Formats: sequence, structure tokens, C-alpha cells
Amino acid sequence: MDTKTLIGSVQDVAGNSVRVALTNNTITGFVIIDGEGYYVGQVGGFVRIPIGFISLYGVISQVGAGAVPDSQKIDNPFGSRWISIQLVGECKHGGKFQRGISQYPTIDDPVHLVTVGDLRNIYGAGDSDEYVSVGSIASSESIPALVNINKLVTRHSAVVGSTGSGKSTTVASLLRSISDASRYPSSRIIVFDVHGEYARALKSRAAVYKVSPSTMDTVSRPLFVPYWALSCEELIKISMGSIESKEYSAIQERILTEKLKVFDTARFNGLDRSRITADTPIPFSIHKLWYDLHCEINATHYEKNDKPQSRDTWAVELDKDGNELLGKPSSAIPPTFKPLKDVKGDDEKIRLSKSPLSIRRQIDTLGSKLRDPRFDFIFQPGKWQPTDSGQTEQDLDSLLEGWLGSKNPISILDLSGIPPTVMTDLIGALLRIVYDALFWGRNIAEGGRERPILVVLEEAHLYLSKDNSGNASSAVKRIAKEGRKYGVGLMIVSQRPSEVDSTILSQCGTIVALRLSNDLDRGQVTSAATDNLKGLFDMLPSLRTGEAIIVGESVSLPMRALIKAPPPNERPDSADPDVTVKMHPTEGYEKPGGWNQPHDKEDYAILVKQWRSQNPIYLHERKKTEA
Repeated sequence: MDTKTLIGSVQDVAGNSVRVALTNNTITGFVIIDGEGYYVGQVGGFVRIPIGFISLYGVISQVGAGAVPDSQKIDNPFGSRWISIQLVGECKHGGKFQRGISQYPTIDDPVHLVTVGDLRNIYGAGDSDEYVSVGSIASSESIPALVNINKLVTRHSAVVGSTGSGKSTTVASLLRSISDASRYPSSRIIVFDVHGEYARALKSRAAVYKVSPSTMDTVSRPLFVPYWALSCEELIKISMGSIESKEYSAIQERILTEKLKVFDTARFNGLDRSRITADTPIPFSIHKLWYDLHCEINATHYEKNDKPQSRDTWAVELDKDGNELLGKPSSAIPPTFKPLKDVKGDDEKIRLSKSPLSIRRQIDTLGSKLRDPRFDFIFQPGKWQPTDSGQTEQDLDSLLEGWLGSKNPISILDLSGIPPTVMTDLIGALLRIVYDALFWGRNIAEGGRERPILVVLEEAHLYLSKDNSGNASSAVKRIAKEGRKYGVGLMIVSQRPSEVDSTILSQCGTIVALRLSNDLDRGQVTSAATDNLKGLFDMLPSLRTGEAIIVGESVSLPMRALIKAPPPNERPDSADPDVTVKMHPTEGYEKPGGWNQPHDKEDYAILVKQWRSQNPIYLHERKKTEA
């Protein structure tokens, strides 16, 4: 028996929970064994219990008086030399560590400190393609913190942590590790970046798509989401808002009719006309649809008993040259109709259109959005903009190739410029487009089975709350439940895990938990974790910045790890502003701003310019140049 590592003996077993009495000569604190330093008797530390040809491994979850079994409290009134451990796995001598327990320890079985050699055997070989290093073990920094990339991606994961805990930097570090071109040249990751934080951190390996990028932004590409790629329900909700079922069916039929017209003239390879629905991603002109519906509902007509209300009876105002003010469908400019007229004795009467549809408000909303430049990325989608006849310069294959198949391993969809009113619905639509494409292409090289994809959802609590039943929540739940089979994995990122739907969080096979101060957040994470390690999660409020507890399927043992941070110039754009700034010995302050600098004259005209243009790039570049 190796007495150098012996720390105690088993005295109580209750399922996976084991109480251990420390030996009288066990030195708690820091000890050196064979030249390596170890922390003994600390929560989160590891122990080994040899039983014949098998060694059981556990994590220390409690230390001191609280760990004393009830039956021992009379004999041990002070009970300071006890620890509680949670068994998590076992290893046959000379074999490989595996999770789960085939047999349990008995009274007086010896308990040993886990050595560096044991940990290396447990955590696997760092040179295997199956494992990727994300940092180092906090209790032994010479050992890399390895995660199984197969299970991290396909079994879903969650990264949670309070503001300032290093959450965004941890996500960036994880993504950099699993997109290393030297090891994973065909990695495929798509990031839904709500606040535009990750372009700076991942610029060397990411294609960034942004709504209306500035001319000074040399990194980003325009983000287009063609409206005709949305399902009928998604399109109506984003463009018109809520609508009654009767009117919804009528609009659905109009959309289907427009798509069938395009199909009859263009023809799409492999598509059967009888299988086309309003959800089929076939281009059509929404501007033409809006124009037709607007006129049907709002047109006024000269009353002519011999003709039904039609285009021939429109009562349209004339301009100064005598031309009819018919508007312009492509610019969403409506016709100018004459007001109603029913004067007694006057033969010319003007009546309102007799449309059965009660969607005047919804059509006005659609027209307003078609004219709003903030929605151009949907309704004026560049090369995917249909003509009146439904023809487009490019099809969806080029769009998906950019998002999912570019030479960059990571695609960042910067959603920071999207109007908040449609953010949740749009995220749901984007997720559904990506998932549907990979689902139906699952048996070909571009599908998820052959080349899995990781979908990263930043600030997930904003659109995945338990009270949110929108498209985003539905899409994520579908991926969480079915995505593993089709090679689509999720990474949920949130600073408020208590606000994320528990159904979604419970599907995450791996949880990376950074510092969490809120009791509700810790409770949600503890209940969602696959391991019964409440004592380990009680450490969350005291974790250092960039330190995380990683539990779940992608790690051999639950670990407390120091995440390796990216270089300072490749970190997310989410750092706290400095109230005070440092002074350079000879050159003055290192950068502009700060309360401790002289108050120089500032140019607020530039600030107003940035505000009006909804673009921070110029100001950011100006300050960086001055610095």
C-alpha cells in the first residue's frame, strides 16, 4: 500500500455518497509528494479508493463537521477530520477510466489522494483528436483540462456565469480550441452574436455577417435573410404581426399562389408541383403581394352598376401632369386613391373596396416595414431579392455555403443591428433554416451527419425563457431533443441560467459554470447537471475570473479548470470600461478617456453622427488611432 498518498478510510456509504474519516497523521493543506504539490482535503479535490483490481474515483464535496455521519456525531462531537465524496467513475488497473460505478466501497477501505499520474490517466491523452485542451486543472496546473470534442459538440453544452466572470472570454477560448485548423481543418461553427462581441475575438478564423456593415468595417460581410426562405408562419409574424386564423389562411393561400406562379415559369430541379406549400422556400415578390393586398383593401372605386369593383373602376388621384398616382410596388409606395364620395344629386359616387379581408392594420404594418431601411436585410436581400416574376440572381445554396461551408471554420451572425421587435422571431427563423437544411441533407457530405455543426447561442436567456413560447424557443427545443441524431449541437451561453427554460438546459450534456452569485442561478445549474455534486457547485460564488467548474459527458471527471484566455487583442469586445487609466512614464496616459485625465474639449457632433447612422465603427477607429 502506498502510504504517502493515504489520507483516510471509508466509514459510511450511501449510494454514490461516501463519508471518509481522515487518518490522524493526514496533513491537510498543501503537501509535496514525489516532487509534485497537492492540495489535500479541499472541496473539488479528487480521491481514489482501490478495491481489488478496480480503483473508484470521487470528488470531495464537503469537508469538516458537516461531513460526519449522523451515527458518528456522538463519538465525534467536533468532527473536524471528515470529508464527504461523490463517486463518479472507476478504472481497472492498467485500463482506461470510465464513468459510472460497478461496485461500491466497504467500511475501512483505504482512501488515497489522486496523483498527477492518476489524473493524466483519467483525463485522457492530450494528443488524441478526440480531446481538446481548454486550459489547466486548477489544483494541478501542469495537467491540461481536456474535454471530449465529440460529446461537447453533439451532446449539447451550456456556458453560464455572472457578468464579469469571464464568460465571453471562456466561450471565445472554447471556440478557438475546437476550431484549430491544424487539428480540425473542417470544423463548422455558427455563432448567434446578439451584442456583436465576437468579431474581434475570432477575426482570424471567422466570417462575420452583419446587418448593414459600415464602409469602414473591412471585416464584416452583409447579413441577408431572404424573406422567402422563411416559413409562412415566420414571415407573417415578422412582417405583419398577429393575425386572425381566417385572414391567416387567406394570406397563406395568396403566398402559395405566388410561389406556384414562380415555379411554373422557373422550374426547380427535383421539386414536384403537388408538394409545394406556402412554407416551401421558393422566391416570390412580397412587394407585389403587399401592393395587391393594399389595393384590394384600400382602393376606392367609381360606382358603375355594369362593372364589378376591379382595376378598371379605381378612383385614383392625378398629379399636376394628369398622370395617375399609382405608387411604386418595388419601393412600397401605395397608390393615392380619391376619398369616398356620396353626394346627393351627384352622379359620380366613389365607394370603398368590398374586400372580405380585415387586415388593414397588418397590411399597413407590412408596408411600413418594407419602407424601413432597418428591415432591408430581410425584404431587400441583395442577390437574393426576387423580381416581380420571382427571379433571383442567386439561390439559397450560395447563402448556406457562406454560413455553413465557407473556408472559415466559424461563421458569426452579428445580430446587434436587428430591430428588437423581431429579434426573437428572427433567431427562431434562422435556427429553423439551418436545422431544416442540415436535416434534409443529412445523408450527403454537406449535411450534419457527415460534418457536424455547433450552434452557439449568446445571451440565450433573452429569447429562451420559460415564459417565451416563440419561434426561437421552439426551434431550440427541437434541436436539443433531435439535433444529436443529425449532427447539430448547441452551446447555450447565458449570464442568467435561472431564466433559461429548464427543458432546454437539462438537455445540455456538458455544463461549464463560471462564477455565479445568484442562488436561483446556482440552483438551476445544479439541478441541470448530470452529476450529483451539490458541494462542488457551492463553490461557484468564490471562483476566480476565468475559472470554471466543468461537469458532464465531455469530461471524464468533473473538474475545476482555469480556462486559457486568448491573447489580449483577440478577446471579446465585452470588457468593462476603465474609470481610471494608467499613466505612461514619459508619454502621458496610455489611451483617451478616464476620470483621472485632464478634461479636454470633446466633439459631440461625431457622437450624434454615429447615433444617427447607427454605426459605432468610425468613432471606435478614431479613438484607437488617437491612442
